[in-house]
Amino acid sequence: MNKGHGYRGYNGSRAYEGQDFPQNVQNMLIRNYCQKHGLTYLLSASEYRMTGCYMILEEIISAIASLEGIVLFSLFMLPQVKARRYHIYQAVLNEGRSLHAALEDIAINNWGDVQRVEDIIQLNQIALTDHSQPALREFIYHAPQELRTIVAA
Repeated sequence: MNKGHGYRGYNGSRAYEGQDFPQNVQNMLIRNYCQKHGLTYLLSASEYRMTGCYMILEEIISAIASLEGIVLFSLFMLPQVKARRYHIYQAVLNEGRSLHAALEDIAINNWGDVQRVEDIIQLNQIALTDHSQPALREFIYHAPQELRTIVAA
């Protein structure tokens, strides 16, 4: 199996789970994540703005054999449909590659990591959709990043 070269960044031009960051900020965070973890950063590919569109991510996944991995700006950029996320995890892990989320400082290197990420996604979905918990939703949306990470972990 070819090792591949570098980690492709992946950012977006739409809000994800209430988080809307300019692309230059997303790229800066991806670049800093790669530097912090000793990963060779390749320029980011930017997803289209249309809701539910993952054309660029699918294109990156189709070229995963030529990469060492992918660094998403945030794990919440992954598709909302669980089966689509698992297709991505499988494509990446089956090639011996890794998937990273810069904002959350998380790496997915194996199926145990996938379960941890899925737990975070599920907790976030529950917290943001349970209308009996408006204070929790408000907290998660407006908490500093350090606290959001602690709550999500």
